[in-house]
Amino acid sequence: MRKLVTLILDEGLEPINPWDLTDTKEIRAVQEMRNPEERRRAWQTLNTKIGERNREGIDSCEIVLACLDGPDVDSGTASEVGYAFGRGKKVIGYRGDFRMSGDNEASVVNLQVQYWIDASGGSIVRSFGELPEQLRTLRRDMPPRPGALKRS
Repeated sequence: MRKLVTLILDEGLEPINPWDLTDTKEIRAVQEMRNPEERRRAWQTLNTKIGERNREGIDSCEIVLACLDGPDVDSGTASEVGYAFGRGKKVIGYRGDFRMSGDNEASVVNLQVQYWIDASGGSIVRSFGELPEQLRTLRRDMPPRPGALKRS
């Protein structure tokens, strides 16, 4: 993960890592609650806050970079990819994992996740070396946002 963040920063982009949107103190406070019913209600409240923060993070992004490693794409990552597509965001998938994960020989990962990425105008890359050019291409092809500074 640290390598991806460094690469994003090197491209002049500001990464938003969903794991950084919630202070671990908030999680620890709920985990340490002794009363099971109060802890369950506190989890419900915190889960909603975490989901909302993640949604706001995706809404504020121009491009979503999804890490697709693992035996199957993480369900949270899959939902983020679908949400990002639905919001008109470009999505790049990174899968450096050598294990087979696709539904058939034509898919790198779950075919629906791959569809959302491809349909967004992004793609799935298999190495860190491919990411900078893919990020540059997507940024170059994006229309300027109202009020955004023009990049040269």
